[in-house]
Amino acid sequence: MAANPTIPKHIAIVMDGNGRWASKRFLPRIAGHRQGLEALRRVVAACAERGIGMLTVFAFSSENWKRPTEEVSGLMSLLAFALTKEMPSLQKEGVKLRIAGATEHLSLRVQESLAQAELATAGNQRLLLNICFNYGGRWDIVQAANRLALTGQPITEESLAAQLSLSQGMDPDLIIRTGGEMRLSNFLLWQAAYSELYFSDILWPDFDAASLDEALLAFASRERRFGMTTDQLQAAPNCVAG
Repeated sequence: MAANPTIPKHIAIVMDGNGRWASKRFLPRIAGHRQGLEALRRVVAACAERGIGMLTVFAFSSENWKRPTEEVSGLMSLLAFALTKEMPSLQKEGVKLRIAGATEHLSLRVQESLAQAELATAGNQRLLLNICFNYGGRWDIVQAANRLALTGQPITEESLAAQLSLSQGMDPDLIIRTGGEMRLSNFLLWQAAYSELYFSDILWPDFDAASLDEALLAFASRERRFGMTTDQLQAAPNCVAG
């Protein structure tokens, strides 16, 4: 069956608004992150049902270390717990898990949980779920450039892209940010060059399949020209820009 051109192959999400969701309910911020995990479960299932092959989510940025110590500690514990708890669901949905970020700076417990989750889901093929944890777009570009410098390779767009932490996948067609903010916040800076951007006022814990469908509807209404004119695009409808 031919792919539906109105459905993005790769969606990336900045999952923003967990803390504000909790504050509105006079709950600790970690309660918002727990509810955010429920939202992620819903969206993973919805993406798989809609034939979206790749989902990348911004779970913890390299700047998030500046947050209160108790919140950071809670997030680390939540991640390790979630990877174990969600494993049956990931296997059932056919989700392959991949982690992107400076994981060497995380605790040994968290590193082991990440490695075990990647290994356990390596054979799944329905949906690739990239979890960006301790990740930053600038860090990603710098580490890629450093790898090239160590090997003496010339830095070109192609060689640099091949060294990025998500080099095995395609660039996102659609980037969604929840919570009402309108910025990328150092997320997938290189990969976002031609991504469509969609901003939602919905706080992440309240995001669901219907919210995703609204974003997909907006995506389907846009003309993606990749630097070409509309006439050129219409003359070559199967042309795909990298």
